Amino acid sequence: MQIFLGILIFLGIFSIMEFMAWFTHKYVMHGFLWKLHADHHHKDHKSWFERNDAFFIFYAIVSMTCFYLWSYENVWYCLPIALGILAYGIAYFTVHDIFIHQRFKIFRNANNWYAKGVRRAHKMHHKHIGKEDGECFGMLVVPFKYFKK
Repeated sequence: MQIFLGILIFLGIFSIMEFMAWFTHKYVMHGFLWKLHADHHHKDHKSWFERNDAFFIFYAIVSMTCFYLWSYENVWYCLPIALGILAYGIAYFTVHDIFIHQRFKIFRNANNWYAKGVRRAHKMHHKHIGKEDGECFGMLVVPFKYFKK
């Protein structure tokens, strides 16, 4: 029973992270921490790293704290929480940083309907280089209007 509950917690946390990505992007990155996120929309430096990369640290700390609580404090449900946050972080990095922004030159030839829709939606978001008016959405769930044949 605990394994089944752990799988449900993992899937729930992974899904909640999609909401958290949308919420953080809309209200934090395009809100009071725009100064950290701005270089993601308008690169003003030559470094491979962006100030925007600092945002992953918050969720990494939450995940690491859950791993600690599971490992040293024997809080069993912290393991599926930590793994759900970690899995979403890996998925986000793969889709956003590797596939869309090509920070590593792989997945360049992916041209199925989902890949095209995600690219189109992200391109529309990056069309706005300012803090305002950028449509915000999650990483895995993007508005259906971007999936054209």
